[in-house]
Amino acid sequence: MPKLIIQIPCLNEAEALAATVAALPRVVSGCDVVEVLIIDDGSQDDTVDVARRAGVDHIVRFPQNQGLAKAFSAGIDAALKLGADIIVNTDADNQYEARDIPALVKPILDGRADMVIGDRGPESIAHFSPLKRALQFYGSWIVRGLSGTDVPDAASGFRALSRRAALRLNVISDFTYTLETLVQAGKKQLAVTHVPVRTRETRPSRLVRSIPAYLRRSFLTLVRIYSLYEPIRVFWTLGTVMVLAGVAIGLRFLYYYFTDPLGAGKVQSLILAAALSIIGVQTILMGLVADLIALSRSLTEDTLLRVRKMELRLGELPDTEPGYHPEIDEPEPQRGSGTGA
Repeated sequence: MPKLIIQIPCLNEAEALAATVAALPRVVSGCDVVEVLIIDDGSQDDTVDVARRAGVDHIVRFPQNQGLAKAFSAGIDAALKLGADIIVNTDADNQYEARDIPALVKPILDGRADMVIGDRGPESIAHFSPLKRALQFYGSWIVRGLSGTDVPDAASGFRALSRRAALRLNVISDFTYTLETLVQAGKKQLAVTHVPVRTRETRPSRLVRSIPAYLRRSFLTLVRIYSLYEPIRVFWTLGTVMVLAGVAIGLRFLYYYFTDPLGAGKVQSLILAAALSIIGVQTILMGLVADLIALSRSLTEDTLLRVRKMELRLGELPDTEPGYHPEIDEPEPQRGSGTGA
């Protein structure tokens, strides 16, 4: 039967972590083993000690803060090497209702999905401000369009991944994994679905320091990841808009040139038309180059997938990367959990 690992990225979560871990189910229908993995992202408090006392099975630890996206990615890598067939990611602040984990993994167990997103119903969450609700709604709408999925709550961190999906997703952002992995899943033809989940009000998000900063970084993340998978569409759209703008301004110049032979004051239009047309053509050509790079990236991802599968067949433990110390950070095996992270 499948092995389920519940991973929790943590940064200074000593106050809330014990309650979060205590609420996690240790028996899930359809799963033979349920284990808990903590990724300590450079915490300066007693997060690791609290995790050990709470009885977590595995701990991956970074001496310095690497960011949520890198912590998530490190957890996925460790969980795969620990033999996980299904990985659930949840927050350390006990925001998500742990009792919904069985519902979250059921579509994967049934073979209907590779990724399942917990839908918080952000439009009806009482402690969300009207602005936050609107941003969640329109942000999810944009992500659905870019990814080709129908997930109504793209920013939800409460999600489950099959082993197949976890092997194929590559987080390159250093900000957040939620939007990037959804776009990747859609572009890689992974089966994505969603289930309703319950939440509770917690402390303010540490990821969202300010709404303008969050919007800017989320926008850049989406543009970056979408450009990786659809370079022709992105660059050719921009290039075509510039060329058409140049042609329109050029026609305006010709109109005034022939109706007013002196063409007084219209030379600037000619210069602008030429500049836009040249830049537009160059942007279209850049799209061709970017498409070739995307093909190369696709081959690189296929190679990485094969390397990951080889590592897992060889039974390698999670990498001893800088900041990861298995002899220090791994608690004593519990409940016959075997090797540690």
